[in-house]
Amino acid sequence: MNLHEYQAKELLKKYNVPVQEGIAVETVAAAEEAYRQIKTQTNNKFAVVKAQIHAGGRGKGKVIETGMNGVKVGKSVEDISSYANGILGGTLVTIQTGEAGKKVNKILVAQDVYYEGPNPTKELYLSILLDRSKGQNVIMYSTEGGMDIEEVAHHTPEKIFKELVHPSGGLQPFQARKIAFNFGLTGEAFKNCVKFVTNLYNAYVGLDASMIEINPFFKTSDDKMIAVDCKMNLDDNALMRHADIAALRDVTEEDPTEVEAGQFNLNFVKLDGNVGCMVNGAGLAMATMDMIKLAGGEPANFLDVGGTANAQTVEAGFRIIMKDPNVKAILINIFGGIVRCDRVAAGVIEAYNKLGNINIPIIVRLQGTNAAEAKKLIDESGLKVQSAILLSEAADLVKLAVA
Repeated sequence: MNLHEYQAKELLKKYNVPVQEGIAVETVAAAEEAYRQIKTQTNNKFAVVKAQIHAGGRGKGKVIETGMNGVKVGKSVEDISSYANGILGGTLVTIQTGEAGKKVNKILVAQDVYYEGPNPTKELYLSILLDRSKGQNVIMYSTEGGMDIEEVAHHTPEKIFKELVHPSGGLQPFQARKIAFNFGLTGEAFKNCVKFVTNLYNAYVGLDASMIEINPFFKTSDDKMIAVDCKMNLDDNALMRHADIAALRDVTEEDPTEVEAGQFNLNFVKLDGNVGCMVNGAGLAMATMDMIKLAGGEPANFLDVGGTANAQTVEAGFRIIMKDPNVKAILINIFGGIVRCDRVAAGVIEAYNKLGNINIPIIVRLQGTNAAEAKKLIDESGLKVQSAILLSEAADLVKLAVA
């Protein structure tokens, strides 16, 4: 589950991670009031307006309707009002959103941390995620933080450092000090960085996060270390331990079909192809998509109905797949182990009759317990559903359907 910047920062504060303070608002009037509060608290006339969407690259992104960037710095209530008006309700396109962009429903009015002081400031980069190839958490960091971190990773990968952390041992003090040293920090900034990295790792573990990215990780002119931005992704499988955090989910930022699929406990990911897939089991779903590719088609989705497929889940799967206008055929591939094939076949027939007006080819491949009985049910149903026993047969039928 992805979180907005303002939500992630509130969670980090619970783990004593210093953040750039701000107030999330939904209207221009509220943005103006937030600015006045921040100006009073910080005695600084500068403030930052940030679009709140689940995507990076906001600083370089543009609002389609106004041409305004997704992050703006203002120094008066008039500036804040203008920026809020130009961002709120608009569609922000960034390098991560694609051409469609994302609608901005909230903005964050945040304090300015680029104030003058005795020492130079630094924009750094810091993130924590799981390195699946190593089976360990990894802290990735760089002295080249800011809006161009992707270019740094592409052109100068030697400037990206990695520190592996074994899950059972946790982050060791020497590792936090090593990170601060590689950042080139000294004195008070060094000490503050060690505390920051340690607390951030505790937050990563305590929140069951799968990724936390701080960019920029900022050293202020008075040697404080602050999270100016934060992107956070939490492990969906651990949300049962965090009911309060699960309530932060913003479904308006997610694909509507994926949200609907989740309501039926279906694992669904929308793709760009022309063949809808309905399969039980993630491994079989991946193999099915490979077969579709080999047959000359392109998968339109990943849909795992799980091990308890029935008429209700099949019907829900049908409805979700058919909302995609690019789908030219549907392949249902079920291996009957826990669930009997004839029961699934009955579910397919029932769902087909309920939905009606299905004018695209449907290929059903059922294998396993009672596969022969299932094929007979499909063949004798009188519906425009083609059955197959072998996966190769199903692939050939798909090829003919999308030719």
